[in-house]
Amino acid sequence: MTGRRVNVIGIGAGAPDHLTLGAIAAMREVDVFLVAGKGEDRAQLVAVREELCRRHLEPGSYRFVTLPDPERGPDAQRDGGQYRRGVDDWHEARAQLWGETIDALDPEVSVGFLVWGDPAFYDSTIRVVERMRATRDFDVHVLPGISAFQALAAEHGIVLHEIGKPIHITTGRRLEAAWSPDAAFVVMLDGSLHCTALRERAPDLVLHWGAYLGLPQQELRSGPLDEVIDDIVDLRARLRAEHGWIMDVYALGAVSSASAAEA
Repeated sequence: MTGRRVNVIGIGAGAPDHLTLGAIAAMREVDVFLVAGKGEDRAQLVAVREELCRRHLEPGSYRFVTLPDPERGPDAQRDGGQYRRGVDDWHEARAQLWGETIDALDPEVSVGFLVWGDPAFYDSTIRVVERMRATRDFDVHVLPGISAFQALAAEHGIVLHEIGKPIHITTGRRLEAAWSPDAAFVVMLDGSLHCTALRERAPDLVLHWGAYLGLPQQELRSGPLDEVIDDIVDLRARLRAEHGWIMDVYALGAVSSASAAEA
């Protein structure tokens, strides 16, 4: 070990059973878990992480430090350049706050980040840790987790690709420009459900949607895009109002398990 140990641990899409044995072992190496607080409406996201630790770690062997998350800004109103600069500023603000918090800890204290889903897919933790690492001596270990789109496929019992075709993983803001009938699409971070705009171009696309995957409040919907999208738009708004937050993901063009074939 060359410096302070920092574990970035994927914890899956919400279900306690999503934790891998490697993730549990990495959690047991951590003295202090840092969690970005996002307000009272998202307190459940912190509570789920705390429950995972209670299940798998010895009482008193760790502690949680919840930090206020810097403001990110109105992403939906920004063009591509503004969005990139806004995210970069957000990462820098996080790195400064997290770094100052870690610097105040004893050098022997190990630090952990519990990342929703998998740290490699649309999550900023690794990038922020790398910014901190530029001026600090960290020994960083990344543990993969079950991603939201893996959980989505399992819950619907589907294969995410058609025979001989690729999978395109993207965000809602890029879907309309990127969409092609030659690939299956998995769409993350789409608060506006941009797939609605495809109903004129491809109304027969099969849509598989899921929210709160693995949690008690999980919701699933599937069917031809043109038939189910209005229901999903309404349901998503109701769920967000009820719970104060929502995490959802969807696939377009996924084939059913009965007609799917192995790659």
